[in-house]
Amino acid sequence: MSSILSCTDGSVYARSVYDHTAWAAQRMAAAVHILHCLEPRRNPAALTDLSGAIGVDAQAKLTAELVTLDEARARVAQAHARAILADAERHLAAAGLTCVMGEAIHGELTDAITRFDATADLVVIGKRGEHADFAKLHLGGNLERVIRSCHHPVLVASRAFAPIERVLVAFDGGPSSRAAIDFAVTNPLMRGFSLHLLHVGNPNPELQSSLEAARSQLAAAGFVVAADVVPGDVEQVIVDTVKKESVNLLVMGAYGHSRIRQFIVGSTTTTMVRTCQIPVLMFR
Repeated sequence: MSSILSCTDGSVYARSVYDHTAWAAQRMAAAVHILHCLEPRRNPAALTDLSGAIGVDAQAKLTAELVTLDEARARVAQAHARAILADAERHLAAAGLTCVMGEAIHGELTDAITRFDATADLVVIGKRGEHADFAKLHLGGNLERVIRSCHHPVLVASRAFAPIERVLVAFDGGPSSRAAIDFAVTNPLMRGFSLHLLHVGNPNPELQSSLEAARSQLAAAGFVVAADVVPGDVEQVIVDTVKKESVNLLVMGAYGHSRIRQFIVGSTTTTMVRTCQIPVLMFR
């Protein structure tokens, strides 16, 4: 049975994550594993030895109070996690899913992804998290690290779920593009949708051959598919195409350049996730 890992922090994007998870699980006939990460466990708060300034008794009392405070915070965090998972399970059950399991673990989400990614066919995460800055359109702090650490496709949920019918595949002929095509052919997630393969740049024989091979592979699998090569700025052309064709899902490779190159010239991946108000399915 296929498995979907659905990551939630209970933020404003949580409901959208659940809706996208339910959509994917129904199409893939998949079980759902809901994951919520608590802050890593820490040792009781330690104080610099201030006994010379405030006295030994005061130091001991203050240390005991801090330990009690840490324990209270841990209990609140656990209760909050249980509430988040219960809400997620109710939401998915209302969508008709029956094979759902929730789990809260201590640690960073990126570390958890490494642990669970091996058994997940798809990872679903919100575009922005608990501390999102919507005014500045900042992405969630975990998003890029999660996508980089996943070996399976990552579905980045938009602010709200909308029915998906038209899919745009940003195709560059590289390994991630081929992985997306193979996934479309072998996995039921995108079955029955109209697909548009789009390469942004100048045409060349090698690219044209790769694009035609991908189009033929999809057509043989029963897809209605168009393939185009359009010159221009990658980010602008994709954004314009999404709007013009009322695309509901963008499929693309994730972070194809080195970290150093991204630092210098930016990342198409990050720009697309930030500016396109639709879900993005990413492949490494």
